[in-house]
Amino acid sequence: MPLELAREAEQRTSTGYVDRAIQCRLSDHEGDDHYGLLTELDTYGTALWLRWHGTETALLALPDCPMTGPGPDGEGCCLFADHPEAHTWQHAPEVTSYAS
Repeated sequence: MPLELAREAEQRTSTGYVDRAIQCRLSDHEGDDHYGLLTELDTYGTALWLRWHGTETALLALPDCPMTGPGPDGEGCCLFADHPEAHTWQHAPEVTSYAS
């Protein structure tokens, strides 16, 4: 992750900690946009994500996906609202790491 984005991300969280082992959390997908979870934010139900497409990167504060899996004890989706592709309980994501 670019140093300036890492610093900005650290400033946006109350803990000052951001996970730098970033992997795309989307299920197998055809698009070139990848999203990696950096940290939860102070605002309930919002997290900070890194989006990358080739060498272009951006920090995004995105609300959590509100969907849950089927059944009475349905597992919650661990992605952001309106994400492309499948929910996390439907498929294991293909691991795509961000390496600068």
